[in-house]
Amino acid sequence: MSTELGKAVRTDQPEASEDSWRLHYVTGDLFSCPEDDALAHCISEDCRMGAGIAVLFKKKFKGVNELKEQKKSVGQCAVLKRDRRFVYYLITKIKATQKPTNNSLRQSLEDMKSHCLLSGVTRISIPRIGCGLDQLVWKEVAEMLEQVFRHTDITITVYSLPEKAETTVMKEHMRK
Repeated sequence: MSTELGKAVRTDQPEASEDSWRLHYVTGDLFSCPEDDALAHCISEDCRMGAGIAVLFKKKFKGVNELKEQKKSVGQCAVLKRDRRFVYYLITKIKATQKPTNNSLRQSLEDMKSHCLLSGVTRISIPRIGCGLDQLVWKEVAEMLEQVFRHTDITITVYSLPEKAETTVMKEHMRK
């Protein structure tokens, strides 16, 4: 299937599990998702966001002080409300230089799920959380997503950039 940079292209069919939980995979720019989808990604407790996709979140949604004021710790989820969406910051480690664990990611996902259920969020778009610079294993993270969200009606869309385009898109967002 061909892709055009910046436009999401479905690369699978939705998988039904228990309840109406869904996990979709698309190739494209995460920030091209529908404007009312919640977004989520992993950060450190110090809210540094100095590398990877976190830099793009910091630039696009600002609010570092707002995040810090929430005083969230590892295993929790800080939240910004921007226009028609929530932006979730999964706190998976203390410092930006550390690596998360599957357990810290799972706890953060549980916290995000609680907020989603209370706030009526039914769609979340994410990158392959924890699997870029944080080096977790996607197969394990995908299983974790299913375990955490399977008894909900929340659809999660996982965005992956075409390999060669990843660097280009990151540079384009840095210039904006």
